[in-house]
Amino acid sequence: MLSKDYDIKDIALAPSGEKKIEWAYRNMPVLRAIEKELIEEQPFKGLKIAVSVHVEAKTACLARALARGGADVTLTGCNPLSTQDDVAAALVKAGMHVYTIHGDNEEEYINHLKMALSIEPDIVIDDGGDFAMLLHSDLKDLTKNIIGGCEETTTGVHRLEILEKDDKLLYPVVAVNDARCKHLFDNRFGTGQSVWTAIMATTNLVVAGKTVVVAGFGMCGRGVALRAKGLGAKVIVTEIDPVKACEAIMEGYQVMTMDEAAPLGDLFVTVTGCKDVIVKRHFEAMKDGAVCCNAGHFDCEVNIKELEKISKDPKELRNNILGYELSDGRTICILAEGRLVNLASGDGHPVEIMDMSFALQAQSARYIARYGKELPRKVIQTPEEIDNRVAEILLDTKHISIDKLTEEQEKYINSWDF
Repeated sequence: MLSKDYDIKDIALAPSGEKKIEWAYRNMPVLRAIEKELIEEQPFKGLKIAVSVHVEAKTACLARALARGGADVTLTGCNPLSTQDDVAAALVKAGMHVYTIHGDNEEEYINHLKMALSIEPDIVIDDGGDFAMLLHSDLKDLTKNIIGGCEETTTGVHRLEILEKDDKLLYPVVAVNDARCKHLFDNRFGTGQSVWTAIMATTNLVVAGKTVVVAGFGMCGRGVALRAKGLGAKVIVTEIDPVKACEAIMEGYQVMTMDEAAPLGDLFVTVTGCKDVIVKRHFEAMKDGAVCCNAGHFDCEVNIKELEKISKDPKELRNNILGYELSDGRTICILAEGRLVNLASGDGHPVEIMDMSFALQAQSARYIARYGKELPRKVIQTPEEIDNRVAEILLDTKHISIDKLTEEQEKYINSWDF
């Protein structure tokens, strides 16, 4: 049972949040089409859904769609600095249970996760695996009703795959992150644009002519590097995967180790999903005024604790920029405390990009509601028909037609009989 109906900063902030949500909603035609189906079908009637996401306008539209499909929804954050308090207030005003406040400390953040899970959910929607972490440790007793879940991020899917490999996964999870309409667009184009929107708004510095170091060349790293190149930067990529390193070379980027890149970079963006990508020896080699930020899910990629040990107490140089002065007078600048820069220091991915991702989430949740009890306790790929439907609806909203195979072509492509 819920200990309280909500825990947010200030319900009076709701009008501002409502404006943000309505702007996002009007620019999310794919989710609107799926929402219409959910309203008619009521697939979540009688079900409780706990959602841990970045609480901002676009995710509010997802939560609202689930509720309109019959679900009893609780919502909490997945990053203490990405919550927009006015959006949280607007959702509470609309009757939803919301537990998150921008700037939560670690204890408050975990407590809010637990409050959202206290409904004993039937379905969980995770972004980074924080729900899964609690449900597979301290809150195992709350898994008894869980039909299944959905996971939004590369980091979260990786963690769930480790649980599955160890035969410890307690419920089936749809890997929404791995759907083509997620990683090809959200991870690449969404991350690419939103990271640079946040960096430029936060620093008010030019990108053209600077040397940008992008750590990691997965789909997110590709997007960050592509946009940096488009803005006129000289781009260096660091990688641990030899194949991805070769891809980066073929796309025209310099490739080297972080040790080699540290003294060259003006601006560093980590996008790896791993810890300790930038550490003490790298800070010690950086230029005066070098800017570091993180676009991976957790704030462990840039090791700020090691930076603190070799510097004076940080000074706030500008909103969301802390300057760490080293013993020789050089200053290293950290954006958004090393947290997910595009959300902790901006509004996150563009609305149209998240329209696709959250249409996938809504459909995947419906899939879990229908078939979850029949599914194995594994990480499950998003069904192809769900993926294709998002793309088809998007094309339809843009009044774009594509070719279809003829009967002869179908026979040719699916047969040995040429």
